[in-house]
Amino acid sequence: MPDKQYYVDRALQLGADHAVLFTLEEIVFDPRTILKCMFGCADWGKGHTCPSRPGSLKPWEYQKIFAAYSWGVIIHSTDKKKSQEVSFAIEREAFLDGYYFALSLSDCALCAECAGFRGQPCVHPKKARPAFHSVGIDVFRTVRQFGLPIQTLKDENQEQNWYSAVFIA
Repeated sequence: MPDKQYYVDRALQLGADHAVLFTLEEIVFDPRTILKCMFGCADWGKGHTCPSRPGSLKPWEYQKIFAAYSWGVIIHSTDKKKSQEVSFAIEREAFLDGYYFALSLSDCALCAECAGFRGQPCVHPKKARPAFHSVGIDVFRTVRQFGLPIQTLKDENQEQNWYSAVFIA
């Protein structure tokens, strides 16, 4: 299996603006993230990767599952689709390298409009993943530990920072 740094280097080769290794202890879980989803996101109740979808785990349930991981890679991009593409590619490589539980978390950008918004099944169920924040992770506190750029946007013209994570082992 490649060493951990390989996945950081690979994420950068694939176009990430930044990529850093993390340990599970550096991931900040906070169940309040679901409140921002429920009362701040227009996708609530529509998207297939949304925590509002039927059968979705709650943040505190995700935290128990992620406790079985020990490390992974955080991926930053100012392009939402690039963030997802890179994280999914890293997930796939790690899986093929023998990390069979590798899992990417990324705000979904696979379709121009989510089929869930039209009441239809997901078009890419094998690639769609929940967002880093929708599983109960405080993205702001987590990425600030690594000196990565993130701030609340004061207007819609500001550059957006998109974060994905791949939990590997």
